[in-house]
Amino acid sequence: MKRILVPTDFSKNAEYALKVAAQIAKKNNSEILLVHMLELPHQGSDAVSQGREIPEVMFFKNAVLQKLDDLMGEDYLSGIKVSEIIQFELAFDGIMKISKIHDVDLVVMGSHGASGFKEMFVGSNAEKVVRNSEIPVLIIKEEDNDFTIDNFVFASDFSDEIKKPFQEVVNFANKFGAKLHLVTINTPNQFISTKTAEDKMSSFVSNFKINNFETHIYNETSVEKGILKFSNSIKADLIGMSTHGRKGLAHFFNGSLAEGIVNHATKPIITFKI
Repeated sequence: MKRILVPTDFSKNAEYALKVAAQIAKKNNSEILLVHMLELPHQGSDAVSQGREIPEVMFFKNAVLQKLDDLMGEDYLSGIKVSEIIQFELAFDGIMKISKIHDVDLVVMGSHGASGFKEMFVGSNAEKVVRNSEIPVLIIKEEDNDFTIDNFVFASDFSDEIKKPFQEVVNFANKFGAKLHLVTINTPNQFISTKTAEDKMSSFVSNFKINNFETHIYNETSVEKGILKFSNSIKADLIGMSTHGRKGLAHFFNGSLAEGIVNHATKPIITFKI
């Protein structure tokens, strides 16, 4: 894990994400790219290119530079290589471009809890990042000064299309020394027998080298309730989910699964794109 991208709007929640990113960086000797997208009031009319707007541009840029310098002086970033990036671009476009140009391995973003998560993610730039990102996105919802992953839940149907992103799940779990809890949620509407579920999961995991894992079948009235209740029952430190790009993420964020997992979970969530 060479590079971690952390978008910041200088809110407390963005700093929560930066603190977690710093802990991950120290454990993996990673570089942090601290990014702020400067979306100017008149950006829609190409403010940057118009000479009459240059003083305004410089005012905003200098204010951002000062805030970034203040962040760079925080003790929790000591000993970490941190690169500051200010880009005059819409947030989503800039984050995606920087991720590709700098070969980023992980994006770490903050959210504002249940109500704030809706405000930040649904129909927002952040939703677009998660939907389109080819690399894992870690969502941090609360301050955590001791970010450790002992129990990592990954809920799935363990179909063949999950195999590609699942290797990233395994790599992430192994890197953090986490116990990976693989769970199938059995619901009345999508019921399969325990034997069928066990055989399917056993066949699936045989393709991977997982240092420490268990498989589980959890019965609940809905997938979202099952993931949340199971995660709470084992005191999970992280919930992982795979996403299906634009089509899948529309369901992921706007359907019941989105509200149940993303809005109601207080635990960190990481997504891996199929």
